[in-house]
Amino acid sequence: MSAAPGTDGVLVDRYGRVARDLRVSLTDKCNLRCTYCMPAEGLPWLAGPELLTDEEIVRLVRVAVELLGVTEVRFTGGEPLIRPGLVDIVAAVAALEPRPRVSLTTNGIGLDRLAPTLRTAGLDRVNVSLDTLDPDRFTRLTRRPRLDAVLAGLAGAAAAGLSPVKINSVLMRGVNEDEAPALLRFALDHGYQLRIIEQMPLDAQHGWARDTMVTAEEILASLRTAFDLSPDPAERGAAPAETWLVDGGPARVGVIASVTRPFCGDCDRTRLTADGQVRACLFATEESDLRAALRTGADDDELARRWRTAMWGKRAGHGIDDPTFLQPTRPMSAIGG
Repeated sequence: MSAAPGTDGVLVDRYGRVARDLRVSLTDKCNLRCTYCMPAEGLPWLAGPELLTDEEIVRLVRVAVELLGVTEVRFTGGEPLIRPGLVDIVAAVAALEPRPRVSLTTNGIGLDRLAPTLRTAGLDRVNVSLDTLDPDRFTRLTRRPRLDAVLAGLAGAAAAGLSPVKINSVLMRGVNEDEAPALLRFALDHGYQLRIIEQMPLDAQHGWARDTMVTAEEILASLRTAFDLSPDPAERGAAPAETWLVDGGPARVGVIASVTRPFCGDCDRTRLTADGQVRACLFATEESDLRAALRTGADDDELARRWRTAMWGKRAGHGIDDPTFLQPTRPMSAIGG
């Protein structure tokens, strides 16, 4: 373990992990109000001047790709589809050399209309959040009657060639934990890939409790009531999902067990918030301000140096099981997934 961050063009931390995957939040706003994410009335949103401009986002991503070795860029939110400059941002990032793989995490509302344009701009694939197939349950969960719009978004993404289309689902005890088999059947029938995620302590209300979280073991047990699952022999690498072959394959299902089976030792992610803060970990309690440096005239090399320093301080793990664990002040909608 070396004593200081390197200058060899990568984002390495004290434990030798190299960040190649950049998650970029484009906005903290969202057009849904999911109960496990934010209150019904929404949150105090970032003011316009606090947000990075389109040009600032593209510049920081360019620094990450050209100077820091980032090879994957995923745009998140909030809800990134409501960012007015999204298509232009995607096009500018897809034009970088070396070209990163460009993806998007979205709730899917409006994706049916935007998918062809985003594909032409250079978007490679999408992850769409969908926690239930029941319209009434969807309305209770998201506080908006928009299930049909999400399903249309999934279909539109597939038709536009944004493949593989992945579905991200969060199961909650007493809410939708019975839907794992139905969600997987739906994904298989439509050619989507399902990822079921353990609920994490990232809600704005700080109401998360371990006893209300549906664990990976429970998720797998539920899926096995309808499907035969066997371990995927493919190398997992730094992927957050542990994948399983469904009924012998080739179809797969993934479980992201951030709480009960943490994968921090293989993490390859770095995050940039919509207001220009670098976060070394989703659960970090500290941030490094690139927006201020950028707006006071820092050149690309200085921005890269600050980013390397921020990543050097990354902790060995998120520490959710540690009695001293503190939930991040920012909720998921303000951090970006």
